Amino acid sequence: MVSKIAELEALLYVAGDNGILTENLCDLLQVERAALRELAKNLTAKLQQNNDCGLQLLHLNHSYKLTTRPEVSKAVAGFFQKDLSKSLSQSALEILAIIAYRQPITRIEIDEIRGVNSSGALQTLIWRGLIKTEGKKDVPGHPNLYVTSDYFLQYFGYQSLADLPLIEDFEDEEINAEGEIDLFSANGQADQKIAEAQKGDK
Repeated sequence: MVSKIAELEALLYVAGDNGILTENLCDLLQVERAALRELAKNLTAKLQQNNDCGLQLLHLNHSYKLTTRPEVSKAVAGFFQKDLSKSLSQSALEILAIIAYRQPITRIEIDEIRGVNSSGALQTLIWRGLIKTEGKKDVPGHPNLYVTSDYFLQYFGYQSLADLPLIEDFEDEEINAEGEIDLFSANGQADQKIAEAQKGDK
């Protein structure tokens, strides 16, 4: 008879990048939340202990999903043929920080904060999967509202938006000459790791 861990793994596999909400997993597996946490813990250990496995289990916000492990990022990047070795520009990081702390927010509101047009960088962030549109604002024109994605949390190593650093907690040395704070200086190393791996193969 197949185990609950196997059922959990199968469900997360077929769910793909969307993952499955905790409450839905409990219904599908017919278990309580505490039992689901234990199953997830055991599946995580199973995947981590198998060096021949390229997957990992992530708990993001109120959902679980299977993703590829960082160690196989080079092969995955080659499959999708995306230029993941190219780091995000300063303007893109600036917009990402605004969205992270002010979401949901429209492009016009972002432009007002920055003082320049943000359309190009917004499209880059959408393409990279770091932000997404979620509804429209109830004002004339009904502009799109932008929010961060679950991949944003995964990319910067957070479990939920509650893990974002408080701006007032930043030290003086983390503020540059223009008075700007690099909110993601300690996180988001995926691009750098891929770039280093690619250099090592040359």
